[in-house]
Amino acid sequence: MVKQEIVMSGIRPTGFLHLGNYFGAVRNYVRMQDEYNCFFMVADLHSLTTHPDTKELRANVRRVIAENIACGLNPDKVALYCQSHVYETGELYLFLNMLAYKGELEKTVTFKDKAKLQPDNVNAGLLTYPVLQTADIIIHRAQLVPVGKDQEQHLEMARNFVKRFNHRYGEVFPEPYAFNYGEDLARVPSLDGSGKMSKSENQMATVYLSDDDELIRKKIMKTKTDSGPTEKNSAKPDYIQNIFLLLQLFSKKDVLEKFENDYNNCSIRYGDMKKQLAEDVVAFVKPIRERTESILNDEKYMREVMEKGAEKATQSAKITMQLVRDAIGLKYY
Repeated sequence: MVKQEIVMSGIRPTGFLHLGNYFGAVRNYVRMQDEYNCFFMVADLHSLTTHPDTKELRANVRRVIAENIACGLNPDKVALYCQSHVYETGELYLFLNMLAYKGELEKTVTFKDKAKLQPDNVNAGLLTYPVLQTADIIIHRAQLVPVGKDQEQHLEMARNFVKRFNHRYGEVFPEPYAFNYGEDLARVPSLDGSGKMSKSENQMATVYLSDDDELIRKKIMKTKTDSGPTEKNSAKPDYIQNIFLLLQLFSKKDVLEKFENDYNNCSIRYGDMKKQLAEDVVAFVKPIRERTESILNDEKYMREVMEKGAEKATQSAKITMQLVRDAIGLKYY
């Protein structure tokens, strides 16, 4: 039975999804769809703040939708939609901008980081990114937002904007809070041993859900190793620990235990371990990739998914915006 709580989350269409996206977000989305009223949005408008060239936008939006469905999201259970298809969001964004202050927006970590990366394109959309993000969330009066650590500041700002609106115009919106089932999200390490997998960093260190079998094998076989431990039960260097973290995610328990024992006994054969890991990752990615391609090739189905998602999201947004206009007092006849 679906609970009354509303979940909302957004996915930027600025590159192919990878294993970090799956374990950090999509896997939880699939679980949430059976327990909550879910709105999952492809943030195409947000992408314009950093990717003004839109030549690849259509293909990226479609791929993100297809990959999420291939991973298990059911468009009949959730509202899976494009941000730009819900026009009411822009109206709410306008009202919220009247409650957002230049000083606080300039202090956000993401604004400062992005402004450094693109000094010739410090646009107003980049500055007011947290305001639009708030509009995306509260247009459905969502209480629960699955986010990582890097988005917690934006969520805190969203609560501030909600408090200001409610204080000025009356109680319309619940305050949104981060939600991830009360457990740590699985962190998928980069194959080069530096941080976590990323869409934009070293592509050979990231396994994408679109990678073919041979490319996955090639990437994993290139992971950094050494000559092995010389003392029993030695601590693992970070880059070796990363390989074991991947084994935990993709390999069977007995496989992980075998290589743990081999490491502790100083008999580890890294080549064998990487070959095993590569095959296990291939077995995981292949059905998702094939299902994605099948979905993308079905033009009629893709259109139906987007239309259905837009309809669900718009229906929710219209109800909210009527409450907003009434609260502000925009009724003149």
